[in-house]
Amino acid sequence: MNVIFAIGEEYSMELQISSGQGPVECELAVAKFAESLCKEIPGATIKRTTQGYHAGCYRSAVIESKEDVSFLDGSIKWICQSPFRLNHKRKNWFVDVSPVEIFDGIGIDSALIRFDTFRSGGKGGQNVNKVETGVRATYIPLGLSAVSTDERSQHMNKKLALKRLRELVNQQNIDGIRAADSSNWKSIPA
Repeated sequence: MNVIFAIGEEYSMELQISSGQGPVECELAVAKFAESLCKEIPGATIKRTTQGYHAGCYRSAVIESKEDVSFLDGSIKWICQSPFRLNHKRKNWFVDVSPVEIFDGIGIDSALIRFDTFRSGGKGGQNVNKVETGVRATYIPLGLSAVSTDERSQHMNKKLALKRLRELVNQQNIDGIRAADSSNWKSIPA
């Protein structure tokens, strides 16, 4: 029996903070927000960053946390006077926060996952039936597939399909272990 997904593995989550196409003040907000999260959330660390225009500023930062930080999903408003442009009237700066779940110890080889895109109905606004936003993730060795058409973007659907695929593999491993245990109990001589 091949166990691909370890049971009882340690849960962690990555949180991506991004300035997007915002000005340099948003890059400073990313750095300040990432640093404050690491101070406020026990065990949170900055995993990687993309350097911004000025020293001490990040275009994006990824925070790893052992706690669920999905409640931070969305836009964060940072209010301050611009330290880079004196007498600038704007004081509100925005950064994007997107949680990404990860699982430590996964034995799934990402090179063996095939992603297919397709057009899907439902959400999408002007993109409905025009853009391939639906995603199907297939783990080739097991032939398991997971589909996501829930979101408007292909990127978000890919993340959801991958998460669902991991859950399917985990469930298959749990079922396999239970079946092996049952078989072992039945084969014990009385």
